[in-house]
Amino acid sequence: MNQGIGGSTAAKELADLRPWASRAPRITREERVRRRVQARRFMAQHGVDALIVNAGTNLRYYAGLPWAASERLVAMLLRRTGKPVIVCPHFEQGSLEASLGVEADIRTWHEHESPYRLVADALHEDGATVAALDPQAPFFVADGLRAACAGTRIVNAAPIVDACRMIKSSSELALMKQAKAMTLEVHRRAAAILAPGIAASDVKRFIDEAHRSLGADHGSTFCAVQFASATAYPHGLPGDQRLERDDLVLIDTGCEVDGYNSDITRSYVFGTPSVEHVRVWKVERAAQQAAFDAVRPGVTCEEIDAVARRVLQRAGYGPDYELPGLPHRTGHGIGLAVHEPAYLVRGDRTPLATGMCFSNEPMVVVPGRFGIRLEDHFHVTECGAEWFTEPQHSIMAPFG
Repeated sequence: MNQGIGGSTAAKELADLRPWASRAPRITREERVRRRVQARRFMAQHGVDALIVNAGTNLRYYAGLPWAASERLVAMLLRRTGKPVIVCPHFEQGSLEASLGVEADIRTWHEHESPYRLVADALHEDGATVAALDPQAPFFVADGLRAACAGTRIVNAAPIVDACRMIKSSSELALMKQAKAMTLEVHRRAAAILAPGIAASDVKRFIDEAHRSLGADHGSTFCAVQFASATAYPHGLPGDQRLERDDLVLIDTGCEVDGYNSDITRSYVFGTPSVEHVRVWKVERAAQQAAFDAVRPGVTCEEIDAVARRVLQRAGYGPDYELPGLPHRTGHGIGLAVHEPAYLVRGDRTPLATGMCFSNEPMVVVPGRFGIRLEDHFHVTECGAEWFTEPQHSIMAPFG
């Protein structure tokens, strides 16, 4: 059996887990003030009078409010000056105030009233002629605002919001480092419980419980457990597989710490890897390392994707998205969302900058047979890239 794979049980591994000892500090009110100051700076650069932030990760970023979007409008209006305005249903006011991480002017609406009218009134108070709307806001919110806000042009807030969120502070980096370290520990223990006949659903359940035991916000935020030929599909196949000896195993999972995400994938064999398993694994690892080594401030996101693909193409895979080869982008930004701008993919010419964070996962798929994905994350430094977690050591000893 490969090193660290099998030989234990879920009960034993869970009994050994304790809440994470050295927890990263939570995001402070002072940091959120700095975020809003920065947003206002970008607003001025883009000629925007007000920023409308819908419920979701952007609202959490600016206001510390972990509120999920729904059909009822909960939003923040950030104007050039003054306190932010929070619009919410009247019956939710108490719950919202208990979670809010910012001083704000709260304006409420009853079920028969238009929340968009409240936003329009606040815009008109300042004579706002251009308002930037959260790029994650659903169509019905944009439609409602356009109808209510006559005289105010509604534009896309992505240039403002993305510019703020792409560059992580030291506090954000610390929270992500903890989340990723926790998930890597869960990966290590998940490998240890594998046994012939174990169901993928049992492994997923263990991973969720292990994340909870370590103190993640909500257990696993997602989890994919794939065996054998199912690994050839980047997001798996329906149904509950059972593990057989010499199967390739691909596990992709993550958690949140104070809303900040991890997202790590490991690929290894339960038993003895084939010659082809080993060869493809080495090509995959080389592409991942080449992408990492190419990172420098000022290099475009698309160039990192191109570097990984050149490694794969030299090994006979591709070109482009052709299979066998890499069917998707090399990586994505990560933070309060698992996937967020910018993206390591052709066409994204965003220059890398210190503080940006990305996944690095140039998967190799051999159609109908298997796929190998190694996913770790890095952040950009002045000198290049720095791993959050140590990459996989080998297909035989995935955790050292």
